[in-house]
Amino acid sequence: MTLVQPSLGSVSVSMTPLERFEEYLQSRGLRQTEQRRMLVDVVFSRHEHFDADMLMENMPRKGHPGYVSPATVYRTLKEVVDAGLLNSFQLDGRTVFEHDYGYPQHDHLYCTSCRKLVEFQSEALVELRDKVAAEHGFRVTGHRLIIDGLCGDCAKNRRRTKRKQDLV
Repeated sequence: MTLVQPSLGSVSVSMTPLERFEEYLQSRGLRQTEQRRMLVDVVFSRHEHFDADMLMENMPRKGHPGYVSPATVYRTLKEVVDAGLLNSFQLDGRTVFEHDYGYPQHDHLYCTSCRKLVEFQSEALVELRDKVAAEHGFRVTGHRLIIDGLCGDCAKNRRRTKRKQDLV
């Protein structure tokens, strides 16, 4: 999956993701392990959307120092989402994760052909959301929007491809 990210800026935070995660674990009576610490470091070392398999590909293999079992990866990802550090959403039948902590509200355009994911912010969209919510007496706490379609490159390539029925 390719991520196209215009500069969305950042949100000021008082703790690092690791400090925030440690605070979350402590509040739940869970201990901070080296594997959890390593996973949070890897996840927040760069900004990209990922799934559990992609994360595991970036971790040491079984038999090497720093190996983290798949069960620990899945369990820790759920805890990191519960801690408010990551968002998760379904995309093509898989769970995709993205940074939430220290990152502004945004939405996505998703190319169903090349799997490019474009992040964007739209004040007009937020205004429409708030207007519709107000009309229905609804209090907005957030939203998530993924628009499926074809990116410019894939749409252009599809127009060039001639189908047999177009040649008649």
